[in-house]
Amino acid sequence: MALKLFNTLSRSVQEFVPLDPAGKRVGMYCCGPTVYDFAHIGNWRTFVFGDLVRRYLEFKGYNVQHVMNITDVDDKIIKRVSETKTSLREFTGKFESAFFDDLKTLNCRLPSETPRATEFIPQITELISKLLERGLAYNAPDGSIYFSIEKYCASGRQYGQLVKLNFEEMRVGERVRSDEYAKEAVADFALWKARVPEDGNVFWPSPWGEGRPGWHIECSAMSMKLLGPTFDLHLGGEDLMFPHHEDEIAQSEGAGVQQKGQPFVKYWLHGAHLLVEGEKMSKSLGNFFTLRDLLAKGFTGREIRFLLIQARYRGTFNFTLDGLQQARTSLARIDECLAKLKELAGSSPGAPQPDLLNQFSAALDDDLNIAAAWGAIFDWVSETNRQLAANSLTAQPAAAALGTWAQLDSVLGVGAPFEIEAPAEIIALLEARQAARKAKDFKRSDAIRDELKSKGWLIEDTPKGPKLKPVLPK
Repeated sequence: MALKLFNTLSRSVQEFVPLDPAGKRVGMYCCGPTVYDFAHIGNWRTFVFGDLVRRYLEFKGYNVQHVMNITDVDDKIIKRVSETKTSLREFTGKFESAFFDDLKTLNCRLPSETPRATEFIPQITELISKLLERGLAYNAPDGSIYFSIEKYCASGRQYGQLVKLNFEEMRVGERVRSDEYAKEAVADFALWKARVPEDGNVFWPSPWGEGRPGWHIECSAMSMKLLGPTFDLHLGGEDLMFPHHEDEIAQSEGAGVQQKGQPFVKYWLHGAHLLVEGEKMSKSLGNFFTLRDLLAKGFTGREIRFLLIQARYRGTFNFTLDGLQQARTSLARIDECLAKLKELAGSSPGAPQPDLLNQFSAALDDDLNIAAAWGAIFDWVSETNRQLAANSLTAQPAAAALGTWAQLDSVLGVGAPFEIEAPAEIIALLEARQAARKAKDFKRSDAIRDELKSKGWLIEDTPKGPKLKPVLPK
């Protein structure tokens, strides 16, 4: 079955066919963080979604060139730089570093390229120059450069490819300087913003005077420089469809750098909004969480990642603390099954099981239906546990099951639990319990079991002897 994805550009599910004539190379651009603060859990749903797409494409044998930009200059950043009285790099550097730490915590693969906008000023000004030459951009009285939607549409192009826009409400020549605005406020947008006192020391020289780039032109310049004028996939949250992604298309295609008949991007994928505890995330509601907030509550990166990939990317997902507790339980169920398989398999070889891999692939080929993929996995866990309980599995099938999970997890990325070494005091209690059992002092044995539990450890008696397991926090 071929991979099919919902393309926002066509508003339909389409078969994914790479631009590469050999069908192997895939160029993928994901809108990355704006490093003015720590990324919140809504941001992380989008970033983990991008990682899932990349992992699944690689699972299917594609060579993915994955670019994720770092927006290190925009309106919000300049405001914070002014408030904190720090340099641009000093301010953005700490949040950029935190972002990459968080990316690692969530076991996201590092993108092939992570360009900073401030390192692409020459490419940005070159792109703006092309738009000026083609008559699609103009100088405003304040020295800024704006993109003309009227001229763009008059050239035979469509503005409003990703979203439906009401052009009757648009006033010709009206401009918007802000990076973010609603689709009800369609207007010419800034490509280059002339320096103003509020910008402080954040500015660069250009053919049009000192200033800084608009947000939208940054992604056009970086993506086309690193992936070419036309590439396969562009991902982001649905909140970026307008104006950011719509403006990216207009700038990039308006510059006329694509081959005739080729679009800027072939497939646009957008992840839906995240609700938290059933509501839109808000600090005033107390449901605004960064990854660090959740780690401080005792949850792990793999538990958070697991929960973020429970639902298909296009559906609104309700992220809850109860959901994280359920994620912990679900992962423990998988971990326990895998631990038993490892014990049984020993060093035996075994080829992965094709039936489960086929079910998994069929689900993800269907527009990344991750919920169906998880359904197949937990049916497999139940059946495997049944066979383990009935002692009907031998070493080779157990090894095959482990090989199957390794392939599945190359896409899911939930990994394995950290091995927790029991302290010497706990080991001593376990040995004392064993001695009591040998002496048939079951009262003492039970008392030691209770003492271990009170200290956060459970004993599982197996045919190969007792095993210690840490109690999962609630």
